[in-house]
Amino acid sequence: MPKPEYVYVIYIEAPCEKVFDALIDPEMNKEYWGRHCNLSDWKTGSSWQHADYDDRSKVVVAGTVIESDRPHRLVLSWARPESLGDPDKTSRVTFSIDEQFGSTRLTVVHDELDSEMLRAISGGWPPILSSLKTLLETGASLPMTRRRWKSGN
Repeated sequence: MPKPEYVYVIYIEAPCEKVFDALIDPEMNKEYWGRHCNLSDWKTGSSWQHADYDDRSKVVVAGTVIESDRPHRLVLSWARPESLGDPDKTSRVTFSIDEQFGSTRLTVVHDELDSEMLRAISGGWPPILSSLKTLLETGASLPMTRRRWKSGN
């Protein structure tokens, strides 16, 4: 039986390069991703971490850069640090970034999910990606995503 996937598509009034950079730039991440940031050299095969911006020893998610083709595609393995190396607890996120009608279409496919991760990301991707869009279009992210999130909010 195939594992579930989550697909989110959003259109952003910004160039593809700017959208790609916002996904990998720690300074931008903290503004729309609950004071967390993504850390890596972003080369295929490199490790990456999603960590607390203020205390980078607190890693929430980690994995490997499976594919990196700036500015159009970024594919990451995705697991909680304690589950790294466990294929049953590792999912994959694919960011596809395409110009469309003068804007950018960002498609996020998070697949190979177990039920626990599906629940977690289903509540996370919509506000994070909406705030990313707002940040790139207006210069300010949504207030709720500039602070750390706790379970249940």
